[in-house]
Amino acid sequence: MKKILIFGNSGSGKSTLAKKLAAEYQLAHLDLDTVAWQATTPVTRMPIDESQALLKTFTSNNSGWIVEGCYADLLALLTSQANEMVYLNLPVEACVNNAKTRPWEPHKYESKAAQDANLPMLIDWITQYPLRDDTFSQRAHQQLFDGFTGNKTMMLSNE
Repeated sequence: MKKILIFGNSGSGKSTLAKKLAAEYQLAHLDLDTVAWQATTPVTRMPIDESQALLKTFTSNNSGWIVEGCYADLLALLTSQANEMVYLNLPVEACVNNAKTRPWEPHKYESKAAQDANLPMLIDWITQYPLRDDTFSQRAHQQLFDGFTGNKTMMLSNE
């Protein structure tokens, strides 16, 4: 059974690819945003052990799955269970264009207007991807990809 990790910059197409593969292979799909953040105002990261417990529940309850997101620290918790990895390493410009045209994500925003109001911040976040040195960075994603010994693919475009 397939157990796939998909990651990359914001706007790289992670959710779109995950939804497509989940439907094609009848796999459970988890967006890491749903296990990475506490329901607080302002939002704060969930302690890693709490996120890990939610990941364990998800993977235990599903024989085949896709987990996608930009959190190298959370993805690293699943590399020993995954048998496939897809790194969407698109140019920053492609990610910005995707972000500008993305459909409303109701699990993240109360309305399309709220999502659109966040777009300038998101574009700034996307453009910082190659410069950051955190769990969301290109450097962290490359290290995750390089260290994975299973079947792996790096995609440089959404084509």
